Amino acid sequence: MRFMVMVRATKESESETGPVSDEKLLREMLEFNGELARAGVMLAGEGLHPSSKGARVRFATDGSRTVVDGPFAETKELIAGYWLWQVESLEECVEWVRRSPAPFATDCEIEIRPVGCGSGAARWETFAERNDEMRFMVIVKATKDSEAGTPPDEKLMAAMGNFNEELVKAGVMLAGEGLHPSSKGARVRFATDGSRTVVDGPFAETKELIAGYWLWQVKSLEECIEWVRRCPAPFATDCEIEIRQVYEAEDFGEAFTPELREQEERVRQMAAKLQA
Repeated sequence: MRFMVMVRATKESESETGPVSDEKLLREMLEFNGELARAGVMLAGEGLHPSSKGARVRFATDGSRTVVDGPFAETKELIAGYWLWQVESLEECVEWVRRSPAPFATDCEIEIRPVGCGSGAARWETFAERNDEMRFMVIVKATKDSEAGTPPDEKLMAAMGNFNEELVKAGVMLAGEGLHPSSKGARVRFATDGSRTVVDGPFAETKELIAGYWLWQVKSLEECIEWVRRCPAPFATDCEIEIRQVYEAEDFGEAFTPELREQEERVRQMAAKLQA
């Protein structure tokens, strides 16, 4: 089974100071990622810039699209990063999360959701990174329908399939997944005393959840927004797609030493082999 493992945002991750500059935490996370990759678990993993560098596109039932620039005040609705893991069960996934270094110095939370293709989004191999382009995580926010497990109709699946094909032909789409409802997932809460508490889904706060995502490679936030505007409405009700820029190695400054860069590249290569 595949699971999307999401690090929920905190005030620290949403601050304008940029990504974590703690070399110790970077080293611990890379060591953990290496362990995941060697165990055949980690398929992908990315950190996200604060929502101040992102945007949301609201889809109304009248067909209109409205763009709202970040930042977004509701920190608990946001995510700061994610992994894509391949394991035998939810229980195994939870055990791996328990072993993760705490992502932040404050109390924080990691959410686990099984991956499916409910939106019609296929899984695609990662393209070679292009130096003049940026990567964005494009997040489909959950609705009552997605949380109820209501499958999309044939018309929407066909429209999404055509849109995904267009993205791939344009060299934009790196990955795309739909997620099962939170009733099939869990959360692990990390406390500052070092404890880990598991909370089984479902989770009542639909507006805090996501129903699926893409990973896109484009030249700018503006180009990303234009692609989202062209997307078929994911649901029959009013809904929202959030756009968040992905961190690159250069964003971490001196804390991301040459040694850590080499280690990250080895982890990425191992993860890429698992997807091949």
